[in-house]
Amino acid sequence: MIVCRSLFRADRVLKLTNSCSALKPVVHVQGYGTCDILNYKIKMTDRKDKHHQGERSKKLKHINLAWRPVNTQATSYQEDVKIKSEDEVIISSSLSSISDSNTRNAAEVTEAVAEITDSIMSSSGMDDIGDGSVLKGKSVISTEKHSISVEVGASLFRFIEGKGGSTRKQIEEEMGVSIIIPSSKKEDSLIIEGFSIESVTQASARIQTIIDQAVKSPSLNYSHFISLPLAIHPDLVDKLIMFQNSILECDDPCLEKNAASGSNVDDNQKLDKGPDVAVELKVDTDKEHVQVNITNVPVVSYAPKVSSTLSDMRIDKSIFIKPKTFHLTVLMLKLWNKERVAAAAKVLQSVSSKVMETLENRPVSIRLRGLDCMRGSLAKARVVYAPVEEIGSEDRLLRVCQVIIDAFVDAGLVLEKDTKNKLKLHATVMNTSHRKRVRWSSKREFDYFDARSIFKQFGSEEWGEYVIREAHLSQRFVFDNNGYYHCCASIPFPEKMQVD
Repeated sequence: MIVCRSLFRADRVLKLTNSCSALKPVVHVQGYGTCDILNYKIKMTDRKDKHHQGERSKKLKHINLAWRPVNTQATSYQEDVKIKSEDEVIISSSLSSISDSNTRNAAEVTEAVAEITDSIMSSSGMDDIGDGSVLKGKSVISTEKHSISVEVGASLFRFIEGKGGSTRKQIEEEMGVSIIIPSSKKEDSLIIEGFSIESVTQASARIQTIIDQAVKSPSLNYSHFISLPLAIHPDLVDKLIMFQNSILECDDPCLEKNAASGSNVDDNQKLDKGPDVAVELKVDTDKEHVQVNITNVPVVSYAPKVSSTLSDMRIDKSIFIKPKTFHLTVLMLKLWNKERVAAAAKVLQSVSSKVMETLENRPVSIRLRGLDCMRGSLAKARVVYAPVEEIGSEDRLLRVCQVIIDAFVDAGLVLEKDTKNKLKLHATVMNTSHRKRVRWSSKREFDYFDARSIFKQFGSEEWGEYVIREAHLSQRFVFDNNGYYHCCASIPFPEKMQVD
């Protein structure tokens, strides 16, 4: 009888163990968000009977149940969503009533736990927990998102960011999206992510409006231009270097050389005092003071002080055009992304045959002579350039430039305000827009320099005659190994007369 009873108890323990192992919690749940999974810890304790030594019996004392959070990562946006439902309270109270009852046997406990677990599964929507299962039910928040890539252009990212990121934050808060702007200047696209297609679309439309306003704003610099390179002529580059050095290395460019004019006054030179003059002094002893007769004292005139330093003239090296970038400008362009740059390169190459036809397959040469000032007076000059004269007076160069301009206008690559500008070929030698500034310096529109002494010395300078060999789509602020602006595309001009 004792043996049978022991076997019966062992059989009950095995059944209880198998039932509890079937309820082993899932370690990883596929899906989004965070869920709470019931973790069962069944504690078996041993108790020795003092009256019956050698006999060991195992009895179930209590069952500890704890909620263990399991985190899953769905996307780059990680949101910890912890599900708290009324089931937690119900389960806790139910299980406590079970564990407090010491009269229940193991089979009853197992059955009760199974019933509570089934209730949890059905109420929370957790079906077929296991590998490959997904949490279902209203309490689980879906983090599925939509994203699009918008090609903007590295030069326009600052307009989308706004001051201190204010514009970007406003769009994100109003639309409920996230805007990812790349840190690299080589990237042209940003990413918009959101939890609905509508929010992403609205954010994209807002960004497009900002782009349209930015490209028309004067705060966005021109990025490219069509140029006719002149720096390919070494002798012209040498003349420009001599021109700059003669000004920058001169201590007193406002005045002629001392030997030639003699107008300079040396610091150690004594001023001419004129002839000696006798001054008559009369002493009146009664009035105890001296009377001076100054009727015979001549008036001495002093040479006026001349402001002759480069700093007084607002001249420094930065306003000179770099000789290796010397060129003629045909058209200024704002190409703010790679797509527009590629389109511009294609347009330039497409007019190559028409350029040759307009030039009649003959070389075209220009003459550079003297200096001129663009807008303003010589005392307050902003741009000084060398006038361009086409040799032969056939205007073939102007006509071919117009062919290029019309092609870019038709392609929609020229801003509306720039289409109204009249072409004026000129070779800039000095420009205040190139001046290096510090933060506290004056604004560009009020910048100028005194060019009177420069015109006095170089106003009739003969720069020479040169053949125009090619046209470039040049990128500003970027330079190739030869020192000239980076060439995105180019077309040749005829260099030799073709003989039929």
